[in-house]
Amino acid sequence: MSTVVLLAVTGLGLGALYFLVASGLSLIFGLMDVLNFAHGALLSIGAYGSWWAASGHVPGAGSSGAGFALAVAFGTAVGTLAAVVLELALIRPLYERPREQVLATVGVGLAVPALLSAVWGSDARPFPGPHALSGTFGLLGARIPVNRLVLVGAALLVLGALRLFLGRTRHGLVVRAGVEDRAMVTALGIDVRRAFTVVFAIGGAAAALGGALGGLYYGSVDPGQGTSLLIFAFVVVVTGGMGSVSGAALAAAAVGLVQQFANYYTASGLGDLAVVVLLAALLLARPGGLTGRLA
Repeated sequence: MSTVVLLAVTGLGLGALYFLVASGLSLIFGLMDVLNFAHGALLSIGAYGSWWAASGHVPGAGSSGAGFALAVAFGTAVGTLAAVVLELALIRPLYERPREQVLATVGVGLAVPALLSAVWGSDARPFPGPHALSGTFGLLGARIPVNRLVLVGAALLVLGALRLFLGRTRHGLVVRAGVEDRAMVTALGIDVRRAFTVVFAIGGAAAALGGALGGLYYGSVDPGQGTSLLIFAFVVVVTGGMGSVSGAALAAAAVGLVQQFANYYTASGLGDLAVVVLLAALLLARPGGLTGRLA
C-alpha cells in the first residue's frame, strides 16, 4: 500500500511539472497555432535564472525562505521577458509563414542550450533549494518528498489562473475571438497583436516557473533539461486536446502516473514507451484528445 501511495503522489508531482511546461505550450500552440519549439528554451532560461539568483547573485535572493521565493520570481520574470522578446522579434513577423516559424523556433531551441553550456558548462549544476523542501513527510505509511506537493500546488494555482484569464478577462476573450476571426476583431479597433504578446508572456512565465520548480524536482539544472521536458509537454498538449488547459491538466496527471507506475513495475525506462502507447491509443479512440476545447 505504501508503495502505491508513494508512486501515486510522486507521479502527480511529475505530472504537475509536465503541466507547468505544457500549459503555456497549450496556450501558444492551441490558441495561436504557433508550433513553438523554443518553449523548452524558455524553461531552461527560467531554471538557470532561478539557480543563478538562488546562488546569491541577486540581492535578497537565496536558497531558503523569502530569498528562495525571490529567486523563483526572478527566474520566472527572466523567462517571461525572453518569451516577449521571442514573440516580438521572431514570431510576430512569421505569423503567416508557419514553415519559417518552425525553423526559427527550432533554431532558438538549439541555440539557447548551447549558449547556456558555453557560459556555465554542460554539466548539471546542483540546485540550491530550501532545506525544508528537501525533506519528506508521512502519508499512509509512505515517505513523500515535500517538493512534490509544492509542484502540485503550483500547478493548481496556474490552472486556476489560466482558466480565469481565458474565461473572465478582456485579453482572454480577445485572444479567443482573434483566433476565430482576426480580421473582424482588428476591424473593431482591437489590437490583437498585443493580446497575442500577452499570451506569449503568460506561456513563457508558466514554462519558466516549471523550470524553476523543476530544479527542486531533479535537484539540479542542466542545459538540456528544457529540451527533454518539451517532448513530454507536446505529448500532454496533444493528449489533452489542442488549446484545452483543463485537458492538459488531466493529460499531465495521466502521463505522470503512467510513467511512474510503468517504470516501477516493469523495466526502468519503459515508462516513456508506456506514455507513447497511451497517446497512440487515445488518439485512435479520440482524435481530438481528451477535450479539444478552449477551457
